[in-house]
Amino acid sequence: MKIVEKMQASFQEGSQISQFNMIAAAIIGGTGHFLLYFVYKYFFQHNWENLPFRLVAVVLSIGVLLRLRHPDFLGKYFLYYWHVMLIYMLPFIITLFALKNNFEQPWLYWEIFMIFVLMSFVPNMFMFLFDLLSGLAAAYAVFLISSPNTEIISTFSVAEYSIVAVFSIVAGYVFSLSNIRGIVAQEKNTALQMLAASIAHEMRNPLGQVKFSFEKILQELPIEHQEKMVEQISADALDRVYLSVAQGQMAVNRGGQIINMLLNETKNKSIDQSNFSYCSCQSITRKALDEYGYESDEERRKLTLDVREDFFIRVDETLYIFVLFNLIINAFYFIKPYPDARITIRIEKGASRNRVYVRDTGPGIPSENLDKLFDAFFTSGKKGGTGLGLAYCKRVMHAFQGDIVCDSVEGEYTEFMLTFQKEEAHKLNEYRDAMISEYKTLFNKKRLLIVDDEIADRQKIVGQLKPFNVSISEAENGQQAIDQLQKKRYDVVLMNLNMPIMNGYEATEFIRSGRAGESASNIPIIGFTSAPPYIARAKSEKVGMQGFIAKPVEEFELITNIATALKAASINGHAAFAGLTILLVDDATVIRLSLKGVLEKLQINIVEAVNGTRAIEHLKNNGHSCDLILMDFQMPGLDGLETTRIIRNDLESHHKNIPIIGLSGESDEREIAKALHAGMNDYLYKPVDNYLLINKIGRWVNTKQTVQSKCL
Repeated sequence: MKIVEKMQASFQEGSQISQFNMIAAAIIGGTGHFLLYFVYKYFFQHNWENLPFRLVAVVLSIGVLLRLRHPDFLGKYFLYYWHVMLIYMLPFIITLFALKNNFEQPWLYWEIFMIFVLMSFVPNMFMFLFDLLSGLAAAYAVFLISSPNTEIISTFSVAEYSIVAVFSIVAGYVFSLSNIRGIVAQEKNTALQMLAASIAHEMRNPLGQVKFSFEKILQELPIEHQEKMVEQISADALDRVYLSVAQGQMAVNRGGQIINMLLNETKNKSIDQSNFSYCSCQSITRKALDEYGYESDEERRKLTLDVREDFFIRVDETLYIFVLFNLIINAFYFIKPYPDARITIRIEKGASRNRVYVRDTGPGIPSENLDKLFDAFFTSGKKGGTGLGLAYCKRVMHAFQGDIVCDSVEGEYTEFMLTFQKEEAHKLNEYRDAMISEYKTLFNKKRLLIVDDEIADRQKIVGQLKPFNVSISEAENGQQAIDQLQKKRYDVVLMNLNMPIMNGYEATEFIRSGRAGESASNIPIIGFTSAPPYIARAKSEKVGMQGFIAKPVEEFELITNIATALKAASINGHAAFAGLTILLVDDATVIRLSLKGVLEKLQINIVEAVNGTRAIEHLKNNGHSCDLILMDFQMPGLDGLETTRIIRNDLESHHKNIPIIGLSGESDEREIAKALHAGMNDYLYKPVDNYLLINKIGRWVNTKQTVQSKCL
């Protein structure tokens, strides 16, 4: 296998084709061979010349000119065409003509020229030797077939010729290395320009949405008066503030997804499938449509969801929603000039494949562009587009073991079809059994309180939790839930947000205040509702809920959320973190303030350092280690990796085992590997997910046998 990989690598390295090389090859092959026929035939009158052989070289050169004019000519097979052309027009023709002319002196010169030029065009020694020997062998075979009884009589010195040939190879290799560096520099510069343009273009929408959200919040805030109390905000205005907050949060998340998508696409980074899970296609699609940032109610009414029959898909929720958002954004862009145009998302269950269609009745796509639609950096009619969105959607769908194709009739419609493999019943059962097996011990003998005024919804959740050995109590509203919490201890509460008498928000606020009992104040509460989730999620987080599920409640999502809440409850209570000290090392003030605000709520002592040098000084001067260090990867002066190496290798022994969690703004696996090799224990990507941060801190501080002295 290593031999095959080595050959593939040699082929790739020996097939780096610059535009200059293509132009040079076309001139040498086309003009050169054509003119040389007449020069040698009529001026120098060599013994043997052949126009058909020369014309084949001319024809092959025309293919290179076509590639220059039409970059898609021959597609991925052009690399093979390139090598066939080089073999024919350099070692084959020149060696054949040299043999036919009994190695007369001019043809020896041409052989030397051929070796130098071939090495310049093929910057890999293995591929160069392959092309050279292939051409020489083919020339000799044709010579023997066409002149079986001809004897070669030549007076040139093989030894002297060999010396010149070796120097030609060396000179050509040096020239090719210089050429490669030029190509790499040019491609790198082009890639950076395209990446910068892509980020600038794609980030305009999320940043615009964030700006719009801030403006809406500002409109709703009351005016401050120095001499009197600020007027109270109305319930409707408060809902609009929450809506703006939710839309701003979604825009920030989308901005992060766009940056990751662009970086992963330019690096050709594979999509991590470890977090894929099963979910209802209808539920996740409806969730996407609820969360989409529509410009107006009129725009929202232009989009319709048509569910023929639901099915399960195995996907990453964030990536699936990203694909839908990309298609919806494009559709709205193109139908803007068409007032009567509409967008329909249709979900259909098929015999062998399940499908999601995204169709708009806009201007359509020209037929000549359909085949190139999913090529990176190709755009069709979208001004300022980067052409990366659909290419990334293709990669995502392939990671889902599916595909995305487009059908369009110009002037009528455009329809994208997402295909998913049909998830067989036994696979779903295996996934369910694996989930039950994984969480059975965690759920064992836990007490759950389900709060919902809908009996059918409570019974559905009870049925989904039946395989687990859990004790389940029920309440019809928030007031009943509070009464039960005052009498009995529960491990998790599942709280409907919209109920009569006392809704889920009011009940959670009451519980968090301690009025339902001190032991219940930190109980994990998971909210669920049939209301639009993008508003409810922000409200539920504000009152202190640890999770959120949209109705109808799906089994896999329910189990995962409860498991996450139970795991977090074992480490995330205030008592678990009270008195810990964390050294926070980051040159960005806003990052330090953000993380400090989150962690101090858990009664964690925070010591700040603006760079690695300050962090080392602090550890040296205080004599004892902290309980954990949060370390930025990239900082001016002493960066996070080098600081970690110093802590692990050069400081006193009691510093060397401090858990260090790296904070990275870069998702490059090589950088993460370097950080772990330097001695970091774990890492988080920026912007930091607060919930994940707390979980990781809990994991690493729990590995310590004793709480060490603090570095205050």
